[in-house]
Amino acid sequence: MRSAMAALVLAAATLLAGCGPQVNHSQSVYVLVDTSGTYVKEVGKAQAVVNYVLGNLEPGDSLAVASVKSRSFSEKDIIAKVSLTKDPIQVNAQKRAFSEQMAEFARAAKNARGTRFTDITGGLIQGAEFLNETGAGKKTIVIFSDMQEELDYKTVRDFPIKLDGIGIIALNVTKLDTDNVDPRRYMGRLEWWEKRARAAGAIDWRVVNDMEHLERAFSRRG
Repeated sequence: MRSAMAALVLAAATLLAGCGPQVNHSQSVYVLVDTSGTYVKEVGKAQAVVNYVLGNLEPGDSLAVASVKSRSFSEKDIIAKVSLTKDPIQVNAQKRAFSEQMAEFARAAKNARGTRFTDITGGLIQGAEFLNETGAGKKTIVIFSDMQEELDYKTVRDFPIKLDGIGIIALNVTKLDTDNVDPRRYMGRLEWWEKRARAAGAIDWRVVNDMEHLERAFSRRG
């Protein structure tokens, strides 16, 4: 009788566990690469970052790379995107194809002239749309830029944006000549972006300029 009761309790516990909330372990990353002004010359470093991220993705994860230009709220600015399958063999092929697309973009950027304006906000909005559509459990936007936004007079970006549940990583935030004159400009620019990102619902904000230790940027927290 006791054994039958124990078996019944175990079966009930198993059933309840199966009905509990399922944890979504997939992740999605959206990389914004600044191709404006002189920063376009940094694309080679961005390629290394993308390859690092790509190498650490697992089946079921997603990745997209887009350029930041004069206006960046457009699917046309997406250079490459992929949603990895569950098949490890296919995943290797997907990663190889993505890496080749990024390499082609980097080669073209070497001789390219940077755009006049820099629409970081538009890129963030586009990135959030992509990440939310993937349904991933962990969502991250990586911004490879000096974080100096410059818009033409027709482009409107001074409105609240939504980055709910998204972590933001600013990489290789180079210092401008004006920052060297007054370092407070650099620190103030980063503080302004962090404040805006968190007000938009971002769950994390990090600035990492040490390109030799990318694991510090992409280490899992919590």
